[in-house]
Amino acid sequence: MTSSPWLSVAEALSRVLASAPAPLAAESVALAHCAGRTLASDLAARRTQPPFAVSAMDGYAVRAADIASVPATLRVLGTSAAGHGFSGGVAAGEAVRIFTGAPVPDGADTVIIQEDTTAGGGSVTALQSDPAGRNIRRAGLDFAQGEVLLTRGRRLGPRELALAGAMNHGALQVTRKPRVALLATGDELVQPGENPGPDQIVASNTFAVRAYAEAAGAEVIDLGIAGDTFEALERAIRGARDAGADILVTLGGASVGDHDLVQTALAREGMELGFWKVALRPGKPLMHGRIGDMRILGLPGNPVSAIVCGVLFLAPLIRALAGDPQAGRDPAEAAILGCDLKANDSRQDYMRAGLSENPAGLPTATPFARQDSSMLRVLAQSECLVVRAPRALEAKAGDVCAVVRL
Repeated sequence: MTSSPWLSVAEALSRVLASAPAPLAAESVALAHCAGRTLASDLAARRTQPPFAVSAMDGYAVRAADIASVPATLRVLGTSAAGHGFSGGVAAGEAVRIFTGAPVPDGADTVIIQEDTTAGGGSVTALQSDPAGRNIRRAGLDFAQGEVLLTRGRRLGPRELALAGAMNHGALQVTRKPRVALLATGDELVQPGENPGPDQIVASNTFAVRAYAEAAGAEVIDLGIAGDTFEALERAIRGARDAGADILVTLGGASVGDHDLVQTALAREGMELGFWKVALRPGKPLMHGRIGDMRILGLPGNPVSAIVCGVLFLAPLIRALAGDPQAGRDPAEAAILGCDLKANDSRQDYMRAGLSENPAGLPTATPFARQDSSMLRVLAQSECLVVRAPRALEAKAGDVCAVVRL
């Protein structure tokens, strides 16, 4: 058996990621605008949290020794509330009314919850004994000043932003967003909402690829549609360079037919071709190269092929440029096959499939009967891609398989 003349998916991805050997430059961004960004340096706490002992409950701050035997009646000195602590201390036979988040007064070492007391006339009676430390969050319980809590390469979501704020950072050093220029190609394309001519179709790939690029952390530049002339293509390629694109993504026209001019136009603009054609279904005519500092990804024109290649190659490249150390992580996870499958050929297959969750075990992935790479309806109904290795043998319903969630 001869080996395939095309690159494997793994080798193609390795070469794509190798074109981003280091993250892009860092910039300072206000915390409120850091969602989805990637930390460019480790982040250490600027303060201790909590900075002092605070109450975890509404109740009374007392000395544990004073309520060792109950009922015990204590004199109430005053109140400690969040942002307005009690300025004095607590001595034997004394208590301070306290609320959640308020500083624990000096001398008190436990908080008895209000449900375990009766109060009135300037005093409170404890009806239950509590040991020292009960219902008190000690200083530094969460973190201490100087601790590194978020590391370089961390993608910033809601939880990370809350932590960074609590650490007292109003702005963060994050990697600049990769700029991705999208160029749809072909005389046959018109924009959604326009009236196609008798030989035309409505362009759709750009919108899905743009969404995946933005979700991965990119700033997208839409170059629109270039017709099938070298003049139009070269003008658009130069526009991507002038806009400072880190990645130019072309959609369609990357093959070598009489009307597929993209690869030649890129070469005329100085592209160093990295590879063309991957042992992949859908998406065989994937192209990768670079013009100076601008990486090139030529995605196939078939909608499903373009979207699958965007998931497998474009999103990881964006994450690599953003400084994510896990950019090349295999996204596949285990599932149970929901139907029988025939043996595979020499290309790695990504089959569109439904996914039914099973709380008691692995989810079940069932590929759709029709896998044509032009069928967006099937893709929209899919929750995952079932991954089949080259030359995979027949598979039976109930076998374990690998899936990539969509």
